[in-house]
Amino acid sequence: MADKLTPKRRAEALSDLSDWQVAGDRDAITRTFRFKTFVAAFGFMTKAALVAEKMNHHPEWANVYNRVDVTLTTHDANGLTERDIALAGEMDNLAAGDVVS
Repeated sequence: MADKLTPKRRAEALSDLSDWQVAGDRDAITRTFRFKTFVAAFGFMTKAALVAEKMNHHPEWANVYNRVDVTLTTHDANGLTERDIALAGEMDNLAAGDVVS
């Protein structure tokens, strides 16, 4: 099982991630990705799903047209871990150049 991040490591990690925020109601991070089209959003989700499966770490997410809302937390640790930070970074890389806001 992964260990929850310390407050210091959490602050460091969030300063390195673009547009991710601490979820207000739980020990998790969230981000909304907006793309030009539904197809671009769905393509991002497909690529992210393959990365998540390889990492064996799956996001909570929802898609409405060109928007993908993502929440990351490690359920068996009951909070934020390095696994979440790594997946957030991978998602940022996958979305680079395709995000409109």
